Amino acid sequence: MTTHSLLLLPGDGIGPEIMAAAIEVVGWFNKRAGTELFTYESDLVGGTCYDAHGVSITDETMAKAQAADAVLFGAVGGAKWDNVGYDVRPEAGLLRLRKDLALFANLRPAICYPALADASSLKKELVDGLDILIIRELTGGVYFGEPKQITDLGNGQKRGIDTQVYDTFEIERISRVAFDLARTRRNKVTSSEKRNVMKTGVLWKEVVEQVHAADYPDVELDHMLADNCGMQLVRRPKQFDVIVCDNLFGDMLSDVAAMLTGSLGMLPSASLGAPDAVTGRRKALYEPVHGSAPDIAGTGRANPIAMIASVGMALRYSFGMVEEADLLDKAISTALDTGIRTADIAPEGAETVGTEEMTRAILDALDSLDA
Repeated sequence: MTTHSLLLLPGDGIGPEIMAAAIEVVGWFNKRAGTELFTYESDLVGGTCYDAHGVSITDETMAKAQAADAVLFGAVGGAKWDNVGYDVRPEAGLLRLRKDLALFANLRPAICYPALADASSLKKELVDGLDILIIRELTGGVYFGEPKQITDLGNGQKRGIDTQVYDTFEIERISRVAFDLARTRRNKVTSSEKRNVMKTGVLWKEVVEQVHAADYPDVELDHMLADNCGMQLVRRPKQFDVIVCDNLFGDMLSDVAAMLTGSLGMLPSASLGAPDAVTGRRKALYEPVHGSAPDIAGTGRANPIAMIASVGMALRYSFGMVEEADLLDKAISTALDTGIRTADIAPEGAETVGTEEMTRAILDALDSLDA
């Protein structure tokens, strides 16, 4: 049986606490297989790495990430590092991972578990059974475009510059990911941009339509301006299947979609590169959508579900272990069906549990389902 290598990067804030939950789940699958199906090592990233080495990720850690079969990432950032240099801020470590590993496709599912339909800020009937997949282009656009600078104009005035840039190939490859995944779901893609005011939006729509006409005419395609897409997500979210968008709009829309499910603490994500020409293996990084939550770090109150579900995405997309991924998803749903809740998804006044208790409930559900 093949052994898969994982690099664990817990990061800052609640990162180490939720990563401990991921390790327990990985251990459960190792025990189930009766062998070391997964091996792993941990390293520093973000603020903790800055404190130790003066950078947000070291070259040595990047080399480990390149060699690993997949990277599990916790969260980075916190007020402690607000005033460090821009190039060494905690978030720069994550951006370097995405860029150096060429992780151009970010998959962010927004799934509303039946037991949590009442936790959404929307009416239950709008979100019950919700299953959206947002495909965000991750290595281009305004987050990486140059020039990116602040210049002093004199007389007390400054000018901030960010540059939104997309090339045809970047739009083509992310479009193909969206169309391919739509074929495994409900066969519909919504492409979202701002073609009414942005030239990159005009090009985006043009290229998506070309890819669709050439290779995916069987997939339903529509286009929606990004601001309208945000409004429609909270008005009638179940109209969507797969949404594909650029880096900036994908960042925003996926957070909007996240809250439809009740909490950012519920949602995993996968960042994938292109298949290797020889091995077919994709570089991949899996992380929860939520941040480092420094306000609850060290209290044991963090919701581990997004991190655990990220392990499930790794099983599915990096290791082809679809049955195991489905089992883990079912275990999360089964645990929630018992009524157990962390504070972020609990009704007001309800009893809540912490990170370890929620993790244990999911492990118990795995035991029960696999019996």
